[in-house]
Amino acid sequence: MRAMVLNALGLLRDHPRPLELCDLPDPVPARNELLIQVSVCGVCHTELDEIEGRTPPPHLPIVLGHQAIGQVIAMGEEAGAFRVGDRVGVAWIYSACGTCPFCRSGRENLCEQFRATGRDANGGYAELMTVPAAFAHPIPATYRDVEAAPLLCAGAIGYRSLRLTGIKDGQLLGLVGFGASAHLVLQLARHQFPRTRIFVFARREGERVFARDLGADWTGDIHDVVPERLDAIIDTTPAWTPVLAALASLAPGGRLVINAIRKEDGDKDALSALDYSAHLWREKEIKSVANITRLDVAEFLSLAAEVPIRPEIHEYALVDANRVLVELKEKQIRGAKVLRISAP
Repeated sequence: MRAMVLNALGLLRDHPRPLELCDLPDPVPARNELLIQVSVCGVCHTELDEIEGRTPPPHLPIVLGHQAIGQVIAMGEEAGAFRVGDRVGVAWIYSACGTCPFCRSGRENLCEQFRATGRDANGGYAELMTVPAAFAHPIPATYRDVEAAPLLCAGAIGYRSLRLTGIKDGQLLGLVGFGASAHLVLQLARHQFPRTRIFVFARREGERVFARDLGADWTGDIHDVVPERLDAIIDTTPAWTPVLAALASLAPGGRLVINAIRKEDGDKDALSALDYSAHLWREKEIKSVANITRLDVAEFLSLAAEVPIRPEIHEYALVDANRVLVELKEKQIRGAKVLRISAP
């Protein structure tokens, strides 16, 4: 099978082509696994975190990609309710132990044995992949493969982030950064909280225009002063500077949810400007998002089809994966980027 393979870690500015197109042996499903012919796979900023060593794979080489859509073409004898020919998706959560206190309490995202697709096991930047059947997801018929891919991570993690804000209808919501996840969160929030006004902070005017087109009530740069303090903010950026700006925009008792698996170190010195009175006092809260559960993915797919949420898609060939990663690094992030692995 063809795959784009990561063989070594390093900064993208030094090695702008970190992935190599290779021919790998076809994987064979274990007793509890599905073998999937991948049609498309979304590209996520987390892949940059893997490549640049902020959340490094435990072994190399590895096939990245955790927003994979495809068709089941073979399965192990204990692979559950799926059938050959079913269309399924594979998200960031590849497996968890199922027995620890976190798993038993519905928090499998915090399991010490959590395994991530495309980091701890080969992912979707390949023509074929395997996944435990219990961690695959049926895809609503309303979505084409290319539309469904970003729902598995950008959408599901956005859904988890929105729930973690604890926001109520009519309160004020902020979104910091406006890429793949935030443009889906905005559509979801518009549906779930029709009286809530949404404030979007984005660096580029094109992103701000996009946000307004999707229904944002206010847009500005991260350093702009909001007309009203916000009850909750979701930060989807890879940087530290927006965290301080978001905290300064929170109302007393407000909550900042940081939707990022890692933060880059380029502006880490920004934290030295943290001021207790300006940024944290009056019971402001910071909540991080750690991975997703299967329930997050299942609930969001169902809700997205009901709305319906429509991602903006930019499609590329598998061999263009390195170019797509550079675009992400350079903050060319309008909508979601998806690799076409095999013909539709």
